[in-house]
Amino acid sequence: MHILHLSAVTNWGGGENHIENLCFELAESNPEIKNTIFCVKNAPFHKRLKKTNLNYITANLKIKVDPRFFFKLGKVCKREKIDLIHIHDPSAILLAILADKFYNLPPFIYSKKTSFPIKQRQKTLYKYNYPKIKKLLCVSEETMRVAKKGIEDHTKLITIYHGTNLKTKSTETQFLLREKYNISSDKKIIGNIANHIRAKHLDTWVDVANNIINKEKRTDFFFIQIGTFTERTEALLNRVKALGLENHMAFLGYTPSASNFLPQFDISLITSQSEGIPQVIYESMCHNVPVISTSVGGIPEIIEHGKTGLLAPMHDNITLKDHILNLSKNPEMQKEFIEKGHIKLIENYTTSSMAQQTLKVYKTIKNNARS
Repeated sequence: MHILHLSAVTNWGGGENHIENLCFELAESNPEIKNTIFCVKNAPFHKRLKKTNLNYITANLKIKVDPRFFFKLGKVCKREKIDLIHIHDPSAILLAILADKFYNLPPFIYSKKTSFPIKQRQKTLYKYNYPKIKKLLCVSEETMRVAKKGIEDHTKLITIYHGTNLKTKSTETQFLLREKYNISSDKKIIGNIANHIRAKHLDTWVDVANNIINKEKRTDFFFIQIGTFTERTEALLNRVKALGLENHMAFLGYTPSASNFLPQFDISLITSQSEGIPQVIYESMCHNVPVISTSVGGIPEIIEHGKTGLLAPMHDNITLKDHILNLSKNPEMQKEFIEKGHIKLIENYTTSSMAQQTLKVYKTIKNNARS
């Protein structure tokens, strides 16, 4: 079987990490399955793939429906005798549909990785209910619940948690955060790994820091944020400056192997307003870092409040602040979260388990296509 993984994103994030993990796992466990990644030329994902031994093909995508992208997609599917196209982002669905109109492509699978609702517009509903899409793999039960409102055939929906790759974990970094930013040992590092996009709502992250540093006068905390800068970054940094927080936080921007820095965090803080399940939760559990998060998307399916972490409603910076102050002075609670979270991760959320569940779907669809 030859699977083509289709990505039309122009940055690097959890979705691309999922593709990479899935292909690595299948290469190791099922070498008879060939996986090829089709992605945007010269985008961060392409540059990252150059450093791996994964199969990939690139195409230009300068506009949303660049003909060079979908025509090449069609030609590649014919030339490489692709059996199944696994689509990994919303933009790629439209490009696959356009290619299908010209080349009659093999069946599709789509991975829905966020809890954004499917817009009730005719064109959007047509795209998500396109007949070639045989299964929609939802990253959480909440994602499935939301998707049902826009999908006509609910039997197409299945939940497969992504998980993390236990075999590739590393703590090696180019520098130590405490040394680079002159953070004394008596200060707690509150870390966040997220690209500067609307879903991550980093304004809440700044609000939490403002409450702790300026309102509670707790200068024994330092905030580290790692993630790709976007058009939202300037306003975010201006706000940090206006609040006088420059000496209490640092923004690293895009950082390769960002999760390697997690062991240097005392607490992993997630302030998202929309999610499927952020990869950083799995990574934090793996690196034995306690998690405090907003209770959005599929996060409550992974973080059990008071058992494997602490949760707060989205945008509720006061509760998040209180959670940080309480957890930071309670080593027993930290230990409990770390131990129970790690066990839950090993038992349920590994890329090995995710790959085998996904492969089962691949085989079912291929067998149905034959009959």
